[in-house]
Order: sequence, then structure tokens, then C-alpha cells
Amino acid sequence: MLFGTDGIRDVVNETLTVDLAMKLGNALANLFGNKYKKLYIARDTRNSGKMLEMALASGALAGGLNVESCGVLTTPALAYITKKEKSIGVVISASHNPFMYNGLKVFCEGFKISDETEEKLEEIMQKNLLKYCNYVDIGEYIEDSSKEDYIDYIVSLYQDKIKNKELKIAVDVANGAAGSVIDNIFQKLGLNYSVYKNSPNGFNINDKCGSTSLDYLSKVILKEGYDLGILFDGDADRCLFINKKGEVVNGDMLIALSALKLKAQKRLKNNTVVVTVMSNLGLEEFLKKNEIKILRTQVGDKYVLEKMLEKDSVLGGEQSGHIIFLDRSTTGDGIITALESIETLEFLSKPLEVLINEIPKYPQQLENITVKDKIKIIEDDRVKKLTMKYQTFENFRIVVRPSGTEHKIRIMTEGSDEKIIESCTKEFRNLIQSIDNES
Repeated sequence: MLFGTDGIRDVVNETLTVDLAMKLGNALANLFGNKYKKLYIARDTRNSGKMLEMALASGALAGGLNVESCGVLTTPALAYITKKEKSIGVVISASHNPFMYNGLKVFCEGFKISDETEEKLEEIMQKNLLKYCNYVDIGEYIEDSSKEDYIDYIVSLYQDKIKNKELKIAVDVANGAAGSVIDNIFQKLGLNYSVYKNSPNGFNINDKCGSTSLDYLSKVILKEGYDLGILFDGDADRCLFINKKGEVVNGDMLIALSALKLKAQKRLKNNTVVVTVMSNLGLEEFLKKNEIKILRTQVGDKYVLEKMLEKDSVLGGEQSGHIIFLDRSTTGDGIITALESIETLEFLSKPLEVLINEIPKYPQQLENITVKDKIKIIEDDRVKKLTMKYQTFENFRIVVRPSGTEHKIRIMTEGSDEKIIESCTKEFRNLIQSIDNES
């Protein structure tokens, strides 16, 4: 009920309140207090971040957990810290969502917690099973960013691998958390880059910039003559590229190219890549052509990771740019994805715009429809019947699902016939809006 595909996420002071954050902090102390003695907290640049951090910390401290604030820091950096310190942590971020949203993402020793652990936390929070320790055992609050450990780790991975320092790179950090570490990393690696959209004011995160708004950086690249562009989302757990022609290079394409490199480097364990049902059929065709196995999961990086661990794969991800290099990080890391991709261009010795033309791409349309009750709609028999109708079409795929992070129904249609794609999307749009208006 509280946790979606990426933690707890909603509009601040409506569903996501300081009371909820306090209860989560206390529930973590209740559930993990006997095993872990410290909770690490990081946040992105939203105006609500500090407020939620104080509430979260208060709940944990009252339950006897020590708390260390890492300040503004990326989600993958916090994941790295919890792995290194063998502890738990929470990232306060709503990732790619606009500023009025925020979220609470829980990590344990580098990994996002399981569905089962989320259910245990929900039970504690919803039944108000709060734990208040004796006053002499109240936790200690420390303000001490541990980001230098993360920076040093990333630099150590790539300082001897990226030799081409001539690429002229534009970087859009979306007025988000990537801005807190990008210069420290890219400067130490000697890259030729410029940073854009790094003036956060609490309200401009992801606002007409970053991985959800490509136009701004695309225009910059064409005007200033950059070789490529890198776009992060608000918490930098994903990234997309733009080539010198101003064209987007999505997660599917980055995964495809990385798979070739990893296979050649003998890093691609079990010769297997994990993606979701949203990935384009062209990616599947490309990987099979290069004798690489592909597995699909439901949408959500946590499910990609679960399948990667189950099948002992090191590469997996989503079309949105959330890519996991499991031999480098326990979660999707936009900065690692960016640096791996830069290294891939060097390794394959071809420009990005040439490489992506080698990857087939089937026509695909994505539609996001805002609704009042996404669960009611997705369970409506009319939606199920229409889905079954289009699933019988040849060379055609349809995925209709509730968003795990917003009040939306997401529709993906894909196939060889663009007219069927358009008519299918229109029919679903009209049906969903009609059902939504009934309530």
C-alpha cells in the first residue's frame, strides 16, 4: 500500500508527510536496530528534502538508531556507502518526478530492500507499532557527508580505462543530486566537459531539463558543437545520451553497445542481459544476432536486479536509462553508466551516431494517462478484454500497467504497423479516460 516499484513516493504534505517519514525511521529502528547501529540518509535538491530528513532521522533516533546525514547525494552513492559500511540507508528523492513529489527509498548493504521487507515495514507503520527506546539510548545524529569515498571509488574504476580525453561532452544534471559530485569525478578523470542545469533552488529539479526533457541539451549540443551529451535524472540513478546530431540514445541502445563490449572483455557472465517488458524488440533482435541471451522482467529496476542475481548476470536495465553493471555497483548508477558508455565508444572505435544505426528499432509509442484510481482501472474487465484483443495481433506488443511512482496508467504499444500502434493507443486512451470519469 505504501511502497511502489521504487520505494514510497507521492506528493509532499498530501500523502507523503513528515508523520509518514518519522514512522519509517522508527520502523527501521524497530526492524533493523538489533543488527545495524547506524542509518545513513541522503537527499536530492527538492525543497522538501531537509524537512523529510529531519522527520526520518527523528523517528530513527527515537528508536535508538544512530543517524549520519550525507546531505545532497545521489542514490547510487548512498547505495555504495551502505554496502561499504555494511549498514542501512534511505535516499529522500522522487527521482525523475517534478519537485512537488518526493520519496523514501530504503537500502540495506547496497541493495534496495525486498518486497517482503517492505511489507514488514508497512505493517509496523500502519499498525502504529512504534518503538521508543530508553532516553539514555537515544541515537546520535551526525552531519558528515561520506561522498568522498564514493568519488574515490568511481575514479579508481575508470582512471586507467578512459584514454580519449578529446571528446567534447555536455552534461545536464537536471538541477539534481548529480551536481554534488560530477565535477569531482569528471575533473579527476581529465574529461573535456561542461555542466548545464546545475543551479538547484528547491523547485527546478527535472524542470525542462535532465533525462525526462531532452530538448534543452539537444539544442545546446547542436549550437555548441559537442560530440555527445549526457542527461541525468534528479537522483542520478539513470542516464541517457544524445549524439552529435541531437538524437536521443536511450537505455536500450546503451545496453546493446555495452553488451558487445562486456562480451569482448569477458565480463558478460553467462552471456546474458536482463531487460524489462518495455525494451524494444530491436534490442532483442540485436542481442540474439550477436549471440547474447536476453531475459525480460516486469517493469522496475528491483525486478531486473532480482533476475540478474538469480541468473548470475552482470548487465541489465531499462529503456529509461536505469542500467545496472553488477560488477561495478549494486544498483543503477547514472554516472557509472555514463563512464561505461564513454569507454564503450572508445573500445568499439566508432562514433555514437554510427553505432546506434546498427541497432534495429521497432516503432513504439508510450502514453501516460493521469487517473484518480490506477488500481481500479487496471483491474477493470473492459481494460483486460481490450488488452487480450490486441495481444492476438501478429508482430505486435502491448503493455498496460499502473505506474509504480505516479497516479498514472502507462501504455506501451509496439509493432511493425504504425497504424495499429496509433489506433490501439487511441482506443486505450479513450477507454481509460471514460472509466476514470465514472468515478
